[in-house]
Amino acid sequence: QVQLVESGGGLVQAGGSLRLSCAASGRTFTTHMMGWFRQAPGKEREFVAQISWSGERITYADSVKGRFTISRDSAKSTVYLQMNSLKSEDTAVYYCKWILYGADAYWGQGTQVTVSS
Repeated sequence: QVQLVESGGGLVQAGGSLRLSCAASGRTFTTHMMGWFRQAPGKEREFVAQISWSGERITYADSVKGRFTISRDSAKSTVYLQMNSLKSEDTAVYYCKWILYGADAYWGQGTQVTVSS
C-alpha cells in the first residue's frame, strides 16, 4: 500500500505560478513512476506529466510543455509539479498518481487549482 498526500493547490491569476507536492508513504521502495493528472469540470481526467523513480524519464502533455516542470525527491518520496505561466484552461483538480513495479497504482485525494483570467 502507498498513501499519498497532496498539497499546493489554490487560486492564482493567469500568468502566475503554483507548485504542487505529493508526498508518499508506505511501500514506496518499489516505485516505478510518479505522475500528475488533472480533471476539469465536465471533462475526463487527463495526463499532465510523469517521471520515473530514477528521474531519467520524463514525459509531458503537449498542453503543458514549456510551462510545467515535474521533479522528484527520492529521499523524501515526494513528487512535485511546478506550474508557471498558468492559464484559465489549467483550472482543474490535480491528482498525483504513484505506480509501483507490478503495475499497482495509487491516487492522491486531489488538489484544486483555479486560475482566474
